[in-house]
Amino acid sequence: MGFQLIDEDKLKEECGVIGVYSKGQNVADMIYCGLYALQHRGQESAGIAVNNRGTINYHKDTGLVSEVFDNAKLEKLEGNTGIGHVRYSSEKENLAVNAQPLVVKYKKGSIAIAHNGSIVNANSLREILEDDGVVFQTTNDSEVMANIIARYHKEDIEKAVDRLMELLKGSYALVLMNEDKLIGARDNLGIRPLCLGKIEDGYILASESCALDTIGAEYIRDIEPGEMVLIDENGVKSIFNDKWCKKRLCMFEYIYLARPDSRIDGISVYLARKEAGRALAKEHPIDADIVISVPDSGTSAAIGYAEESGIPYNIGLIKNRYVGRTFIKPNQNNREQGVKIKLNVLKENVEGKRVVLVDDSIVRGTTSTKIVSMLKKAGAKEVHLRVSSPPVMYPCYFGIDTPYREHLVGASKTTEEICEMVGADSLGFLSKEGLISSTGKGEGFCLACLDGDYPMEIPRGEMG
Repeated sequence: MGFQLIDEDKLKEECGVIGVYSKGQNVADMIYCGLYALQHRGQESAGIAVNNRGTINYHKDTGLVSEVFDNAKLEKLEGNTGIGHVRYSSEKENLAVNAQPLVVKYKKGSIAIAHNGSIVNANSLREILEDDGVVFQTTNDSEVMANIIARYHKEDIEKAVDRLMELLKGSYALVLMNEDKLIGARDNLGIRPLCLGKIEDGYILASESCALDTIGAEYIRDIEPGEMVLIDENGVKSIFNDKWCKKRLCMFEYIYLARPDSRIDGISVYLARKEAGRALAKEHPIDADIVISVPDSGTSAAIGYAEESGIPYNIGLIKNRYVGRTFIKPNQNNREQGVKIKLNVLKENVEGKRVVLVDDSIVRGTTSTKIVSMLKKAGAKEVHLRVSSPPVMYPCYFGIDTPYREHLVGASKTTEEICEMVGADSLGFLSKEGLISSTGKGEGFCLACLDGDYPMEIPRGEMG
């Protein structure tokens, strides 16, 4: 993969995780299918680790799930318990070295571990461990977690994981396994999602419920903030951390990150996005001929906008399905070609029309500028940009790769200035109140990238 794969005007989610425990089945195929369903959460590396009678075997590499695994590789991963991971990483990271799951051996045996999120005190914990002589092979937070578990695993592994959760500060949905257990844990604020499902002879943990549907598992419930679940031959056991905190699920799960067919913490992602579109139509009405979306994450909101406004919804942009959520980021001289690789205008539907273009978010504004230009070149009479979230104004430190604040267009420009920059005839952002109301709940979300209200203190060295 010779090019950096990135969508330059979206926030990036780091990873997706899955864990499967079965009393008798080989689980590699199920994990593979689950990772396929979670591919949108990470497209740069994938990995699976399985426990075969106390021996943990694994395979991981850079690339999409279908590129990393084939039948021959899956057949070698024989075992009744396993975990899987798909990853998005920042440009500075070595993808091959940091691919997960991470498999380590220590005096109590072997563990495999994978997580989704970001530990904001990981550097401090790493320094403490290094001062004690620990040598690290990767730069990812999972290796820090594995070393802490190894240090505190005196008797039961659950006590070591409980101690780990006490030390960690940040966001995580964690899956790990040793020789006889599958364990899942969710951070004390529930910033990153994790759910539990049931198969005929076992259980599944996954970042999103769509992975359960793909495997044919029955959704049971979401893991609670600060909860650890231990799954073995005796069933499921829950242990709750005594550091109770108010839930602060990342709002961008509903705005952009999650698949629309998932349910997270009891909320349908599709319906939340559709309601956001309805609220957007109420807050920013416009006289127009057609509503179109930036596919795919803007589609649900565009349908809601069309239904509320009475303006017909139609297809205006065609997405290259072989590109997915990311595309090759060309060099500076041919960057314009990058958007055309991913999207093309359906001229027949927009020519001579006043178009409402609905997108889920604007980060830098670069892609929005190119799409508006493409629509006008195709003959759109007017392009009215509507965004189903407020402006992104602050960086995220909890597992989403946002630019530094000076690169966030919402932090430096007014709505009018952004409108002029992207070349739209008008621009409207959904209010924070409208966004929250679209979920059907009045609280329980982290909106720090929108309002700067971080749910915890960020170490000074991490501030951007």
